Amino acid sequence: GAGMGMTAPVSITAFPTEDGSFQQKVKVSLRIPSQYQDNPPCPSDESIKIEERQGMTIYSTQFGGYAKEVDYVSYAAKLRSALGSEAAYRKDLYLCNGYDPPMKPYGRRNEVWFVKE
Repeated sequence: GAGMGMTAPVSITAFPTEDGSFQQKVKVSLRIPSQYQDNPPCPSDESIKIEERQGMTIYSTQFGGYAKEVDYVSYAAKLRSALGSEAAYRKDLYLCNGYDPPMKPYGRRNEVWFVKE
């Protein structure tokens, strides 16, 4: 029954296919606000799980606009190209992050993260 409002970022874990597009499975993660961190409310929907994300080092790129799957795939490809073959990062997934509410038309911030191995 607790409302937590908009959290940022909204993080989607993408599992890329051979051609770089998303597989049918994705994982959407929302940050629990600070005041709920010690004792988060229990979800009433059993498909919602509370997980603790461990610290990580990432390679990141940022872009604006209303991001769609095609945008995340495109920027992931650009980041992959910029990193070249020397950087060690997880190839089985990457994170797509949006920081703005849907009603914000300008100055939007989106990021693609590759998790460093």
